[in-house]
Amino acid sequence: MKLTAKHWAWLLIGGPLLVFSIWAIADNTRLYFVTLLNGLTLAALYFIVASGFTLVFGLMRNVNLAHGSLYLLGGYVGFIVAEKTGWWILAVATGFLAAAILGLLMQVLILRHMQGQDMRQTMVTIGLSIVIADLLLWAFTAQVHQMDAPEWLHGPIRGLPLIKAYSAYRLSLLGFGVAIGIFLWWLLTRTRVGAMIRAGVDDRNMLAASGVNVNLVFAITFMLGAGLAGFGGVIGAVELSMVPGEDTRLLLASLIVVIVGGMGSVVGAALGAVILGLAETYGLAYAPTYSVVFTFVILILVLAFRPRGILGRPA
Repeated sequence: MKLTAKHWAWLLIGGPLLVFSIWAIADNTRLYFVTLLNGLTLAALYFIVASGFTLVFGLMRNVNLAHGSLYLLGGYVGFIVAEKTGWWILAVATGFLAAAILGLLMQVLILRHMQGQDMRQTMVTIGLSIVIADLLLWAFTAQVHQMDAPEWLHGPIRGLPLIKAYSAYRLSLLGFGVAIGIFLWWLLTRTRVGAMIRAGVDDRNMLAASGVNVNLVFAITFMLGAGLAGFGGVIGAVELSMVPGEDTRLLLASLIVVIVGGMGSVVGAALGAVILGLAETYGLAYAPTYSVVFTFVILILVLAFRPRGILGRPA
């Protein structure tokens, strides 16, 4: 059988991964599986934030490089509400709403007037991200903030096979990621709203001619995408610290997830998040000096063999 480029790609990536897994399990089984769970839970957080970016950038083709700032805003708002009320659920809701409302204002007042002008959107949203970051720095200083997990998710879950114990809250991130993934898949593929979103991206004028308010559809979609960034900021504030710079880190992660998974694909975003999360955690656990390199090696390999991403399709 003749080996195609696809076969060579699987051999180049899968071969070393298989060899590494066999060695790592034989060397320290618990470390390998704890790192696997750490990677999957980090991937769930990346997916939650990147799924909003997928809606805005991958599906609507709106370049919003202030997405990371919306993540940080949601985290700070959620932190304040949790501190004042002690209600974690309320903190999640307000973090989502704060980012969603700011995202809606950005889309209605600014980005709506730049549809299809990628360079203008890029420069404007970079400026917005700097302004938002400076305002958050002024309001919250450079002090590190971190939320407490809700009482019902405090402490570890014990008695797990191979790894013995693991953080209940961190494990819950997997549930959040799966729930949001199923919701977005249902919204985009099984509802009239999802059909309108996809139709508006493919042919905006035709959708408008059929009597649909395209601006309203796009505004709601952008609002949902921004809200998911704020939601990710709140649930991420328990495991990751809230500090200036986290917005840039999560924006970069979202970009990598969307590029690797494929623009406009929710399933692709989930796959890209898993790849990025596992690459980061295994890199930090086994080769901390070179952990950042692994992420960009994956990005280079994917773009070399799948320029539109793993599940990307022609626009």
